[in-house]
Amino acid sequence: MSGGRVWLFDLDNTLHDATPHIFPHINRSMREYIERHLGVDAGEADRIRRDYWRRYGATLLGLMRHHGTDPAHFLRETHVFPDLARQLVFEKPLRHALRRLTGRKIIFSNAPRHYAEAVLELTGLAPCFDAVYSVDRIRFQPKPMMAGFQALLRAERLDPRRCIMVEDSLDNLVTAKKLGMKTVWVSAGSRRSPFVDVKVGSVLELPSRCGRL
Repeated sequence: MSGGRVWLFDLDNTLHDATPHIFPHINRSMREYIERHLGVDAGEADRIRRDYWRRYGATLLGLMRHHGTDPAHFLRETHVFPDLARQLVFEKPLRHALRRLTGRKIIFSNAPRHYAEAVLELTGLAPCFDAVYSVDRIRFQPKPMMAGFQALLRAERLDPRRCIMVEDSLDNLVTAKKLGMKTVWVSAGSRRSPFVDVKVGSVLELPSRCGRL
């Protein structure tokens, strides 16, 4: 097991704001995919998308479990961005803030690899990270599944007690905390949780707040 602090960062709505442009684009692409492949109308496709996301933490997981959907094909079809650069919303000082954090940094995202790497390149954040663990790299076992976390820990030979998970999803932080990780919740809301060690409104706050970890 490697020693030293290791930061595990989610991508969407953690390192950039996916809400204005990217998530609506992905949600629309997923709805259209479900329409085509399950033969349902737009309303039913959207209901299925939302239901699986609520039940499993990822629409993909529900489609795999209940419809035998090919995960690689689904991710390839639903993460096509002809104009990704214009859709990205992020804070430019983020790169400097990340460099101030001591320890290795790894991306751990439910997104596919081609999309995650494109976002990191376009935001200029790629040099800040030592590795990218996308959902296709962990055998399509998305967060909050314990198996996905364990696959990353095994591959990188990490002690979870030395890891800090930085996420906007509380469900994903619950899994991280159960494994013994420290947890940082990126959220502007007022809700509190016993599964969260530090809550920040932005990753920019981490250098000044990480002493608590």
